Amino acid sequence: MNTTFQTISPIDGSVYIERATASEKEIKSTIATAQKARKGWQNTSIQERATLCRKIVDYFLANADTMAEELTWQMGRPIRYTPFEITKGFKERAEHMIAIAEQSLADVKVSEKASFQRFIRREALGTVLVLAPWNYPYLTSVNAIIPAIMAGNTVILKHATQTPLCAERYAKAFEYAGFPEGVFQFIHVTHAQVSNMVKDKRIDYVAFTGSVGGGAAVQQAMGSRFINAGLELGGKDPAYVRADANLDHAVENLVDGAFFNSGQSCCGIERIYVHENLYDKFVAGFVDLTKTYKLGNPLDAEMTLGPMVKTAAANFAQAQVQKAVAAGAKSLVDPTLFSAHKINSPYMAPQVLIDVNHQMKVMLEETFAPVVGIMPVKNDTEAIRLMNDSQYGLTASVWTMDSDAALTIGNQIETGTFFMNRCDYLDPELAWTGVKNSGRGCTLSALGYEVLTRPKSFHLRSI
Repeated sequence: MNTTFQTISPIDGSVYIERATASEKEIKSTIATAQKARKGWQNTSIQERATLCRKIVDYFLANADTMAEELTWQMGRPIRYTPFEITKGFKERAEHMIAIAEQSLADVKVSEKASFQRFIRREALGTVLVLAPWNYPYLTSVNAIIPAIMAGNTVILKHATQTPLCAERYAKAFEYAGFPEGVFQFIHVTHAQVSNMVKDKRIDYVAFTGSVGGGAAVQQAMGSRFINAGLELGGKDPAYVRADANLDHAVENLVDGAFFNSGQSCCGIERIYVHENLYDKFVAGFVDLTKTYKLGNPLDAEMTLGPMVKTAAANFAQAQVQKAVAAGAKSLVDPTLFSAHKINSPYMAPQVLIDVNHQMKVMLEETFAPVVGIMPVKNDTEAIRLMNDSQYGLTASVWTMDSDAALTIGNQIETGTFFMNRCDYLDPELAWTGVKNSGRGCTLSALGYEVLTRPKSFHLRSI
């Protein structure tokens, strides 16, 4: 029997969407259809796949404004920013992965040997299950979907129940592009049903983006199956502002890195370490800029902050702040400056904390909210120690005018991506990966194709 779920809009608490979850029969049919489509799709050329995938991008761009408004209603990001997830981020990543596919998937040549023809071919895995989150539903999913399709796999997409229309939009884009039946499908299912899908022997790879707990559940569901999963999990991403940093540049970019999308970003800035010589000026500038943000209805183009995705998420973050203040931290932003801020509401004002330390959960556990803690440090050594004092390792950044110093620091930071003078950005030409509890695997770049294919060696001898 089908059950239903509702997507509650954080804008006004209304039921924005109601959908039925798939029945067990529908799940089995979906997987069977994907399996049936595999051979035919694997036999298409990369050029054919690229032509169709570019039409997907065309669909997204043609419908960006409508999709952006849908997305704002579903998860609350201000409408002034939402279209760029499609017109900039999605477009950039999709087009790059399409462009590099032929070279990235080409046969690997080895040395010549008389009477032998030898090479390594990259074969599609089969069917890829993509489990996508709500915070950047198009940006996170495109990292897996487009390269999986370009590599010759079929894809089944399950989106978070907060953003189900995103999965449906993908389906419309694939239909518009003229893909063969079964190459791409979406499905609305429960967590328990996802677990059963992961266990199905016809699923060959799982691409998951979400919490550490969710990643552990995927790992457990895989059990003794000999398949891989890409797990992009949480982050508690640090920034270090050195004494030689461009102060204005660091303030402007780190405020944005901390509060964009209401802080609901895996690679958002959640903790900042500032050299003691710049500390007071940095904090003052950071707070002044934070106070210029506008919190309110995200459909209003003037707003720079919208609601968090759920009241429970805002309450969790506010509890972290309260515990930190009780332990000696000082909050520098009066929430009453933001008239939309309300207790027991998803509308949460940004918060800046000082006098924090690494005994406080706000500096150790993922907050995933518009909250940041700032600490002074004496030197690079202390900054490196504190940056590495985390269970996470997704991104880290240093703000300095000395690129040699940045490289020296970067070599010592336990992270998947290291930035100098920027943050909170995925470059599709670089591998997107994490260490420690930020997960495993890789998306984007040429390396992103490696996890979506298996090597097959050809060793041909002429007699």
